[in-house]
Amino acid sequence: MAQTGLKSRLGTYVVTTVGGEQVRAFVPPPLPPKPAIRLDGLQSLLEQANQALGRLDGLASILPDVSLFIYLYVRKEAVLSSQIEGTQSSLSDLLLHESAEAPGVPLDDVREVSNYVAAMDHGLQRLREGFPLSVRLIREIHEVLLAKGRGSEKEPGEFRRSQNWIGGSRPGNAVFVPPAPDRVMECMGALEVFLHEERPELPTLVKAALAHVQFETIHPFVDGNGRLGRLLITFLLCAPRALREPILYLSLYFKSNRQRYYDLFQAVRETGDWETWLEFFLTGVRETADQAAETSRRILALFETDRRKIEGLGRPAASALRVHEFTRTRPITSIPAAAEKLSLSAPTVTKSIDHMIRLGLLREITGKQRHRLFVYDPYLAILNEGTEPLSP
Repeated sequence: MAQTGLKSRLGTYVVTTVGGEQVRAFVPPPLPPKPAIRLDGLQSLLEQANQALGRLDGLASILPDVSLFIYLYVRKEAVLSSQIEGTQSSLSDLLLHESAEAPGVPLDDVREVSNYVAAMDHGLQRLREGFPLSVRLIREIHEVLLAKGRGSEKEPGEFRRSQNWIGGSRPGNAVFVPPAPDRVMECMGALEVFLHEERPELPTLVKAALAHVQFETIHPFVDGNGRLGRLLITFLLCAPRALREPILYLSLYFKSNRQRYYDLFQAVRETGDWETWLEFFLTGVRETADQAAETSRRILALFETDRRKIEGLGRPAASALRVHEFTRTRPITSIPAAAEKLSLSAPTVTKSIDHMIRLGLLREITGKQRHRLFVYDPYLAILNEGTEPLSP
């Protein structure tokens, strides 16, 4: 699109000295952009994105166990968002770590993903309690995000007191240098004002898209900015109840289009082109919401098909159905874990698992005689789609 007339959307560069060299740190103008976002060319796409979001939200209201879907969607999002930043953990690694079944998973990576889940849970709980999405809450969420493992020494919950940069080996050859530390609070304060302002001319999806880029441009923390910025999208949709449940996650779309994702950030900063970013973002919402709805339907169909297979077992079906129910919440499990949770004997669980293996539902993954683990293969295959680690 033509960039004429957009100079007032551009930020300012402030010369600062870092490590003995002068660098130009970028300070973004407050939101909303001026001149105002031109939504006329985006109305059709915005309507499609809102409709897809509405369909997904409606599906969530009729799911037999929406908490199960939230539990697993949050974990998939955690894996994907962390992978964008270079983490190599898989969804299986995270599930194994949480069940304490397999000590061999990559600990630093999986802790990072586990922290993301905890940060998501903390933020959503605070919003449900009526706490506003504010600078204070953003800092709280960041503290949880960096609570353990890698990054825990990088000032969790505190805005940075040093200059950071994106790309390059130092600020002098960086792709982008965010505001100097002494401007961070001012920029975040302006972002908080924007989040709280009632602006009928800015639909919720547009507001979330603008705030995401602004947060990433400010880059207020030493570490964790990318992950927290993507968390904010979910919070910005759940806070005004655009979504009743947190089941839209854009990290798979961002991961699949990683270079364009970053390039559009730069286009906003360098040319003020918010409209092209919005087109990209709304396309992602539409595609992701439709994919999430389709994935939910596929999982429900799989559960029903597998339930019928188990019912065909005859007398052993009662126990096997209870084990099947358990593996829906724990796709990777062990005999002792299932026996304890279901108050069944280990031999009963073993027989049920053997039946489910013969039916093609479960697969043993350790190859051992003791401490065996079983995966609900067809189910985890659906959940794992798109979670292959990125190439370095």
